Amino acid sequence: MHTLQTPPSPTTISAGLAPITLDRAPFVFIGERLWLDFVNSDAGWRSSDALRDFETLMQWLESATVVDTERAAAMRRRAQQQPAGAAAALVDVRRVRAALRALAERGALADHVRLAALTEINRVLGRSAGTRRLELRTDGTFARSFVPVGDAFAGLMIPIVESAADALILGELSRVRRCADAKCQRVFHDSTKNGRRRWCDMSTCGNRAKAARHREKLRVDGVPRVLLDREAERTQPTLSD
Repeated sequence: MHTLQTPPSPTTISAGLAPITLDRAPFVFIGERLWLDFVNSDAGWRSSDALRDFETLMQWLESATVVDTERAAAMRRRAQQQPAGAAAALVDVRRVRAALRALAERGALADHVRLAALTEINRVLGRSAGTRRLELRTDGTFARSFVPVGDAFAGLMIPIVESAADALILGELSRVRRCADAKCQRVFHDSTKNGRRRWCDMSTCGNRAKAARHREKLRVDGVPRVLLDREAERTQPTLSD
């Protein structure tokens, strides 16, 4: 598991509305593919949404090494100068993330989900500095094309959608999994030899499942309820998991 923590000092930003003061939050990268880590940025009960505002989006992009410090600073300045543009960009990246989550969870089995993702990928690529396209070949495979136009905000998503494009081109969707913990929304690329990885991270979801099996065994063996309750409290997930 790759965990990147940003500095704990608060950052004050403006997203076209009132200034907001935020504490920088840690991000977890366990997807093994950039586009899957981006899908996991809506981590649900685990942590706050990395796309809740433009500043946290930039923090995530920096942590994922999608943008360097210089470009991130330039984009923050642009967001201050063009707050409506930054707000529109945030709506757009949430749309991209929703399409990629559908691709991660259902793309391997549903043609219409793959085609919807293809349309979304091409929409983003078409707004970059120069037109990149993902084409569906007559034999069912995918290939990139490039036509030598742009939007600085839209360009932030290019590496992410190209990562998703790679998954389509390389036929990787059959190896994309959702964590076996029913409470967990994380997805990941299963690179194990036997293709049987179940957990996004053994140190969190895997360990909780192991602890749950242990508690069930204790219950069957007649361990007093008070001890089971203590065991359950000890293995409850925390916000940092």
